[in-house]
Amino acid sequence: MTQPGVIPVQGLRDLIAHGCITASPAIVDAQIQPASLDLRLGSVAYRVRASFLVGKDRRAADRIAEFEMHRIDLTNGAVLEKGCVYVIPLMESLALPAGITAVANAKSSTGRLDLLTRAITDGGTEFDRIPDGYHGPLYAEVCPKSFSVLVRAGQRLNQIRFRQGQAVLSDAELTALNAVEPLVSGAALISEGLGFSVDLRPEHGDLVGYRAKPHTGVVDLDKIGHYPASEFWEEIHAKDGRIILDPGAFYILVSREAVTIPPDYAAEMAPFLAMVGEFRVHYAGFFDPGFGHAEAGGAGSRGVLEVRCHEAPFVLEHGQIVGRLVYERMAERPQTLYGREIASNYQGQGLKLAKQFTAG
Repeated sequence: MTQPGVIPVQGLRDLIAHGCITASPAIVDAQIQPASLDLRLGSVAYRVRASFLVGKDRRAADRIAEFEMHRIDLTNGAVLEKGCVYVIPLMESLALPAGITAVANAKSSTGRLDLLTRAITDGGTEFDRIPDGYHGPLYAEVCPKSFSVLVRAGQRLNQIRFRQGQAVLSDAELTALNAVEPLVSGAALISEGLGFSVDLRPEHGDLVGYRAKPHTGVVDLDKIGHYPASEFWEEIHAKDGRIILDPGAFYILVSREAVTIPPDYAAEMAPFLAMVGEFRVHYAGFFDPGFGHAEAGGAGSRGVLEVRCHEAPFVLEHGQIVGRLVYERMAERPQTLYGREIASNYQGQGLKLAKQFTAG
């Protein structure tokens, strides 16, 4: 691939074949997404005193030893407690060639569970960013924020996307693309990406979101459609197009706009500027090529918003801008698209909880 951009599924297979991405046990097809690779938890979790960055010229293993409180065997499953910090070696390692960088992110269901998951590397000075030419192991820092969770070795909480050079679309390029192929329902607000707002006036009824309950049971991540939502979530209704966010509370809301990611592009959700209010949309997420796109069986998909309020109660109103999507070119069109060739849980979504929950 000579074009700059996000490396697609076929390029990921090439990186694996050439030993640039290795794993024990070997990577399986189900991990390979249209524009990213799912990462798997290893067999041991280290409970540590606090979150940390490894630091330049330092090894993650040494920092774990410095902060370790105890270790947990994940082979047959173990509970990660709400409010605690764990570091888990991942099964995958990297030997990136020059010119290839990577960025990691929580998977959709991980974010919807308020399960803070960030990648750590040897010598790392920031979370989730893997520099050009990195050779070494990968770790996940995992901190359950709302629910204690039962996890097992091999589960996939985060994913990694590889880039060759930089191919982020400027506002002018994004405007031009939107003119040819509309990226959002309604008028596009383009400023350092494609802005999106919160929907607090739904077309039907007045259910606008969910707030995590503070005292719940454990969520087993392998149990799909198993837990009644009412045991873990409180429904949020808005009769006047506004809600008040409670400090420290975690909410699942939905964007007013339906968005589209054309097949030759990928996108990343970036948090909106902190000065707009006492809240943040949860840690950025990946949007794969084909998300919400007609060619992949979509007709625009709305973005689920994982929102946490900070120190002061905050009024959130219908149509308020809460985040933005940063679009990038793919190095080439992926051979598979989100929602078409792969099992995609959230194609065509509206307001939707993580896949472990069912209505009721």
